[in-house]
Amino acid sequence: MDTESTHSGYSYHSSRSGRSNRHGDRSRERHKASSSKDSSRSERSVVINPPDTPSQDSPIHNGEPLPGEPTPAADHEDEAQDDNWGETTTAVTGTSELSVSQEEVVGLGKGIQDRTVGFRRYLPLAVGSCVGLLVLATPLVFLLLPAVMWPDRLQACGAACEGLFLSISFKLLILLVAIWALFLRPGRANLPRVCVYRAFLITLTLLLTMSYWLFYGVRILDAQDEDYHGIVQFAVSLVDSQLFVHYLAVVLLELRQLQPCYSMCVIRSTDGETRHYNIGQLSIQRAALSILEYYYRDFPLHNPALLSASKQRAAKHLAGLKVYNVDAPENTAGAQPGNGNQSRAMVTAAAKRKDNAHNELYYEEADYERRVRKRRARLVVAVEEAFTHVRRMKKEDERANPSDIMDVREAALAIFPSMARALQKYLRTTRRQHCHSMESIQKHLAFCLVNNMSPKAFLEAYLAPGPTLQYGPERWMADQWTLVSEASVTSGIKDGTEFLLRCLDFNLAVTIKGIPYIRLTEEYIDPKSHKFVLLLQSETSV
Repeated sequence: MDTESTHSGYSYHSSRSGRSNRHGDRSRERHKASSSKDSSRSERSVVINPPDTPSQDSPIHNGEPLPGEPTPAADHEDEAQDDNWGETTTAVTGTSELSVSQEEVVGLGKGIQDRTVGFRRYLPLAVGSCVGLLVLATPLVFLLLPAVMWPDRLQACGAACEGLFLSISFKLLILLVAIWALFLRPGRANLPRVCVYRAFLITLTLLLTMSYWLFYGVRILDAQDEDYHGIVQFAVSLVDSQLFVHYLAVVLLELRQLQPCYSMCVIRSTDGETRHYNIGQLSIQRAALSILEYYYRDFPLHNPALLSASKQRAAKHLAGLKVYNVDAPENTAGAQPGNGNQSRAMVTAAAKRKDNAHNELYYEEADYERRVRKRRARLVVAVEEAFTHVRRMKKEDERANPSDIMDVREAALAIFPSMARALQKYLRTTRRQHCHSMESIQKHLAFCLVNNMSPKAFLEAYLAPGPTLQYGPERWMADQWTLVSEASVTSGIKDGTEFLLRCLDFNLAVTIKGIPYIRLTEEYIDPKSHKFVLLLQSETSV
């Protein structure tokens, strides 16, 4: 092809496959083409002409029209074109030398996201370290600068001054440990917003330190004060102020949230699993973090395979329904009287099946429970026989040579095949086979053998679903959470607050209710009111 053209608006310079195959559509296209010359500047279009190609005003090349121009022959071919033109059209595309695969793009985005997450994770720790270093270094600098800049003019430091040295040393040591315990802890999560109280405390600490630096520079450095005892007292007062700020941090960050004020209701969207927790005064993002910590500890592992039964039942019900289009042209012309009766009969049968859906559900659940009990009984018997064999072999190993004694790992591998089939069938029946790998089962079996546990202790991890943290991170299926809230996430929670925690497969809906004010009264009971007299008759009936 000598020329190539690309248009984004209505134009005749498009490919043949882009034109309509109907005469009415072509007439509208020609009508729009007559007005496209005036609005060609407003449309987004790019025309690429070779060097020997004339301009767009005379689109003729070597006496032949361009491939996109309408001709009588082309119009005749368009009329004879079939209705399946969209399926038989071939598009010719080109490749770029600087092409990038989709995997490389996904890997690049993931690398950038990992670096961003790592930066946001360690940023608060870096800021806390810098502020703590500034707080600890400032009093020491206050004491060292006069001794370095004008040592000859300083007055002698007496016993009281030396006692202040001992006081400031221990205070700085206590402050160092307190800062390490409160601010230099590794972050538990990456929150969407900055903690308001933590930002307030850092701002207050920086403001306090800069105020002392300004006073120190104006009244001591510029004047070169000779009273070294007063300089030491000034440094001690700074350390005392920093200790009080740290006490305020403990109250705001740790003690304020200890008293329960609200009750949270957490509901998992897929299976309706519900838990209730009591929390104190927290922001929405801190409350969401607490909920996620409770979730991994208390909620059973989310298993999407258990939800497929209801979907299969609904699909089976819909598969039994047949829908007819009675208004279709082919039905109106050749419909027979018996077809309508047959359709009504099928609809009636489908309605009866719908009425019997509860019976199908009842028998399906009963059959499932029966199969689970059967698989469980076989698993319990197989595990008890395997552990009995281990105990018997253990007694024989006590009389055997030390070189013939098996390792615990080898013993676990030896008895695992005897229970593997029963365990696999049970996990498949309960749809939890993806939660346990063969390596994790063997590791758990070796742990139970080392600690001399019973078969029931070994089976407890498989008979009932455990909390989410019991399984590996690859089984959690919730790598990243999204907090959805109408209110600001830095605002405090209150009665009626609702927000959503969203992950890849399910959501956690959270509703907060305030704990009511409890009025407790006292009722005094006189101890003498419990005394009574028992009258016995001397005569008895015979």
